[in-house]
Amino acid sequence: MSKKNCLECEELLIGRVDKKFCNDQCRNSFNNRVNKDANDYVRKVNVILRKNRRILTSLMNGDKGKATKEQLLLNGFNFYYYTNIYTTKQGKTYYFIYELGYLELEDEQYALVKKQEYVK
Repeated sequence: MSKKNCLECEELLIGRVDKKFCNDQCRNSFNNRVNKDANDYVRKVNVILRKNRRILTSLMNGDKGKATKEQLLLNGFNFYYYTNIYTTKQGKTYYFIYELGYLELEDEQYALVKKQEYVK
């Protein structure tokens, strides 16, 4: 029978034949290290999405609002990050950050909306 060591701390493993880690801490540490790049990317995207959502919230009065492109940009809004797109039957395209969205109007004006059906 061959002896196996923990993939994280290299301690000798005792127990099941298919055991890879000596405890949960080693398993978590190993997986966090292996997935660090992916986790860092997701974390950065989430920071941008949360900031975009905060900006929309601050410019809205209740469930609706209006803002200029300049207002959004001056607050640090990033137009490249959103969670989904909704196109109406009339062909208008809303970009959403979770339940908050914006629609480009004319003259760099934006209508801001809150999609009620997302909130339960």
